[in-house]
Amino acid sequence: MHLETILPDPIFALAPWVVFLPAIGLILNLLVGKRLGEKGIGAIASLASGGAFGVAVALTLALARHPAGATVPLLNWITIGDLSVNWAFRVDTLAVTMMLVVSGVGTIIHIYSIGYMHSDVRHNGDPQRFRRFFVYLNLFITLMMILVSADNYLMLFVGWEGVGLCSYLLIGFWFEKGKDGIGNALAAKKAFIVNRIGDFGLLLALFFLFWNFHSFDFATIFAQAPQVAAAAPWVVLAITLFMLLGVTGKSAQIPLYVWLPDAMAGPTPVSALIHAATMVTAGVYLVARSQALFTLVPAAQTAVTWVGAGTALFAATIAVGQYDIKKVLAYSTISQLGFMVAAVGMGATVAGMFHLVTHSFFKALLFLSAGSVILGMEHGAEHGDLDLQDMRNMGGLRRRMPLTFWVYLIGALALAGVAPLAGFFSKDEILAAASRQAPAVFIVLVIAAFFTAFYMGRQVLMVFFGQPRSPAAGKAVESPALVTVPLVGLALLSIGGGALNLPGISTLETWLEHSLNGVRAGEFLLPVAAGSLGVALLGIGMAWWIYGRRPLADAKTPDPLARSLGPVYRGMERKWNVDELYHWILVRPYQALSAFLAGPVDQGLIDGLVNGIADLLAWLAGLVRRLQTGYVRTYAFAVLVGVVAVLAYLATVAGR
Repeated sequence: MHLETILPDPIFALAPWVVFLPAIGLILNLLVGKRLGEKGIGAIASLASGGAFGVAVALTLALARHPAGATVPLLNWITIGDLSVNWAFRVDTLAVTMMLVVSGVGTIIHIYSIGYMHSDVRHNGDPQRFRRFFVYLNLFITLMMILVSADNYLMLFVGWEGVGLCSYLLIGFWFEKGKDGIGNALAAKKAFIVNRIGDFGLLLALFFLFWNFHSFDFATIFAQAPQVAAAAPWVVLAITLFMLLGVTGKSAQIPLYVWLPDAMAGPTPVSALIHAATMVTAGVYLVARSQALFTLVPAAQTAVTWVGAGTALFAATIAVGQYDIKKVLAYSTISQLGFMVAAVGMGATVAGMFHLVTHSFFKALLFLSAGSVILGMEHGAEHGDLDLQDMRNMGGLRRRMPLTFWVYLIGALALAGVAPLAGFFSKDEILAAASRQAPAVFIVLVIAAFFTAFYMGRQVLMVFFGQPRSPAAGKAVESPALVTVPLVGLALLSIGGGALNLPGISTLETWLEHSLNGVRAGEFLLPVAAGSLGVALLGIGMAWWIYGRRPLADAKTPDPLARSLGPVYRGMERKWNVDELYHWILVRPYQALSAFLAGPVDQGLIDGLVNGIADLLAWLAGLVRRLQTGYVRTYAFAVLVGVVAVLAYLATVAGR
């Protein structure tokens, strides 16, 4: 199969460089980074990611002239019989939107990481790991770019698996830290194993695709999908439901969301990269890319919608009861991903993608601002065993870290859905779509939106208001410019990001319709918008009533909600004991089975059989060894006896 193709615009030929540039960056740091020092390492990694962003911008300009896009082939990858799979890049408005988000937000995180990791590697006692961190970071961008630029499901799966590997490497970056010296390593392993469950679902979907479509190419599959669905609707239903299983793993939805809160074990820039620009957005992108399949099976759409809505509410309730500043944001990510998944499940794909883009701005801002808070606490005082991420140990930081406070407040208000910040417009489009298409889902999402505003108000009040509740908080210092300048950039995006799809203009809707033909666009309904804003303000007001009027006096003061809600709050605080439930239902039986297989079966039966064979051979060798006397006359006599025996046998045969 020839790979030559005529592109509508020569700029499209740059598409492979969105992958090549971050890959070159990691290779350079591997080869010469040690001689360049921290500034050189950070510059190479940031320029590599920034270069990919520059290519994505160029592709955007080319798409503005040729919105139909193109496929840019690179090489023949797999040819087996009639199956031919190319390594080819899909350049359309959906793919390029993801490229811009991944590389743009990723570059800001790279720049921030230079300042953050300079302190973090010293705080953790191993400055030599600075280079390793940026190698992993560039690898993450490389593989996420493969995922979003793929022109077929098999190439997408390579990126899908690759970002899972990167999450394992980065979550466990400080693998010797954490509880009992293995806590971070266990968190990384948990993320890896849980994601393998979801990946198994996507792999089954690929098997079904190949058996029924005899291809992995998006264009071929989407063209044949209506005929296959008409002849065997269960096939498309199975494919989409297996994809949903993959989504629950990668995008942290019920029941496979449990890995994402533990992912906070990684350095804060890792949390920002995973939660804002890479990995968890992959599941939402998969459903958006596969809308041609999902729209053919309403049952699958309903399943996706309810998984998203249920996750949005469930995770929001857990966030209310957390004290770790990063874990509140982690459960917030799970909840907001639920909004996105519900949107793409309903067919409101533009609304889902709009929220994905704006969420990448303010969630990266919040995580990186949380990292700034942690850095300020680290530099504030000798803290010993003090948990620097526990909000109960903070307080009063708006005076010690004013810039971090203001950017954090912007991110929190955007996440809460307060107008005119970006989160208000994108979340409102999802609520508007739900109000018309699925009233029950709309109610669930509105309740989730209330909890979102409440727990973000609670967090801001506990971290930045009141009096310092620890020496570290009382002597915290503002972070350096290398950390705070990227925060200002993200804050501006969080303020103005809603302009991407303002009512009446709908730029993003017009942009994406070239890739998402036949799907319902987002919409703006004034009563829903006003109601959602009212819900957000109510949540923030209740947070102030509980935590603002009477701030916590010290770190040991019980949470006011604990006194008023009792067992309900304890359920939120304990994450509704889902991890413990999984441990009893899955982990303990698995460990018991492993112990049995390792004892009676492995060491008893298998080892006994192997060792028995070895003992038998040793016994036989002992018998045969007696024939080796070392005397030549004995061997000559044995030869003579052998010759006589052979001659006697021949004579007997001849006599017959």
